[in-house]
Amino acid sequence: MTDTPAPAYTALALQSLCEAVNPCKSPEEARAKMMAGIARIRAEIASSIAFIGPEVKLVVLPEYALTGFPMGESAQEWKAKAAIDADGPEFEALAKIASDFGVHLAWNGYETDPHFPELYFQGCVVIDPSGKQVLRYRRLISMYAPSPYDVLDRYLDAYGEDALFPVADTAVGRLSAIASEEILYPEIARLHAVKGAEVFVHSSSEVSSPLATPKNIAKQARAIENLAYVVSANTGGMTGTPIPQASADRGSKIVDPRGIILAEAASGPSMCAFAEVDIAQVRRLRRKTAMGNLLARQPMALYAREYARADIHPEGSLMKDGEVQTPAKSFYRDRQTAVIEALAKRGVI
Repeated sequence: MTDTPAPAYTALALQSLCEAVNPCKSPEEARAKMMAGIARIRAEIASSIAFIGPEVKLVVLPEYALTGFPMGESAQEWKAKAAIDADGPEFEALAKIASDFGVHLAWNGYETDPHFPELYFQGCVVIDPSGKQVLRYRRLISMYAPSPYDVLDRYLDAYGEDALFPVADTAVGRLSAIASEEILYPEIARLHAVKGAEVFVHSSSEVSSPLATPKNIAKQARAIENLAYVVSANTGGMTGTPIPQASADRGSKIVDPRGIILAEAASGPSMCAFAEVDIAQVRRLRRKTAMGNLLARQPMALYAREYARADIHPEGSLMKDGEVQTPAKSFYRDRQTAVIEALAKRGVI
């Protein structure tokens, strides 16, 4: 990575309504709804920048903001309905938003992969102001969706080790992505940080509350542990499912490297979670000889020894005889049940 000048700019965690595609009767209807969602988001970004000012250079969208999540659909059905192609019209429309407004735009959703026609992945993509996709991270820990870990050897053959924890060196600092509940796993953020990440873009669709929640505690913890900014966008409600609309709502926020919440949105679609991101602060804190420099004090080799001995969640569980398997509806629950039983038998739990 180059030692780029340390910028200061405004980041926006856009809390946008998710209009789920679950009720759509065909892939064509779902695509039309997604494009309408992009048009709405474009208008929200335009008005937000007009209000906040042109110093907005990073916009983070909520998790699966264009589609919602599968609710009973098979893997094949959801792929056809909700997974988009990396060079498809949806990404073209998102790229135009980034270029027209001069922002880095962080998107999260379901996408296809030509190397894995049997599957879809939940991706986090950052598009720079030129319209180029400069970062692609695939969610590694998911309860109900395929991940690169499930087809690890084949994924590494296709993309290499650096694709697992990618960091993009950009004009707004070194960016990496954390998907949804992965904020609860310290290792995900830490492995991005040791590769230089200074800003974690976190797309989420989560239960929020005036009380402390596990994810909100984790956002501050990940910032403190890694001396990094967390720009976390939550959905501003979800329509089109039987789940009450405001169940995944409120709490989009920006957390600084000291764990201080700089801005936070209340309920509903909102542009109120915006704040200045000062990359110079991150670099200054990380280069300081002090007890608080937690990143520099990590005995990673020691952790690696013990992790190498741990055997909890199996890799490659969607591979059989060298072939990728499309997961059945019961696959994820059955796999977790087997893992729990194995841990119990070994006395771990």
